[in-house]
Amino acid sequence: MANHILIVDDDARIRDVVRFALEDSGFQTTEAATGLDALERFSDHPADLIVLDIGMPDMDGLDTCRELRRTSSVPVLFLTARDEEIDRILGFQTGGDDYVTKPFSPRELVLRIKAILARAVLPTPKDTSTVYQDLRLDETAHRCTLADAEVQLTGIEFAVLAILTKAPDRVFSRSQLIELVYGQNTYLSGRTVDSHIRNIRQKARMLGYPELIQTVHGVGVKLGNCQC
Repeated sequence: MANHILIVDDDARIRDVVRFALEDSGFQTTEAATGLDALERFSDHPADLIVLDIGMPDMDGLDTCRELRRTSSVPVLFLTARDEEIDRILGFQTGGDDYVTKPFSPRELVLRIKAILARAVLPTPKDTSTVYQDLRLDETAHRCTLADAEVQLTGIEFAVLAILTKAPDRVFSRSQLIELVYGQNTYLSGRTVDSHIRNIRQKARMLGYPELIQTVHGVGVKLGNCQC
């Protein structure tokens, strides 16, 4: 059965572009023009993923995502017209899994959606915990802790940190992380990975781990100090 995607945007033209790209790739779609309409439609007909515009009147995408997160962990991909760091941080802290900045490539949007859905169905081994110093990642429970404090990570943030944790001495370039997280033959800007790493660092810093991810200038990033 084809995956069902809920498209939420107050601009009918954007909804048409997204719907055409998704249906052309074999997805089923439902549309909503407002946040309230999206919540009602999702309640009546749950989706496998939601494409959610941030800049909507009345109830914006961030508030809509907060309401969704009260009862559901459905993946959310934000659409935003503002490519500013605060928008990305707010989006991921609210519970978004990824974002695309308008104007966007329909092909890139479809690739990101496929990558998010693929991670959601990947089989996991029985022992899925990875431990390094104070850091523990449980892939089955999608749970990250530093010492006894839980770190709330989005799906992509978790995937990035898991890659670094499993090879703590290895330096990964932006392109390597993009390929490992999103899959091969995916052409995304390095800024995409930078925003996820920035969010992970901010969350770790708030718990007293300011050097969780270390930058190796001119090469890439690696896992840093995971001990207070």
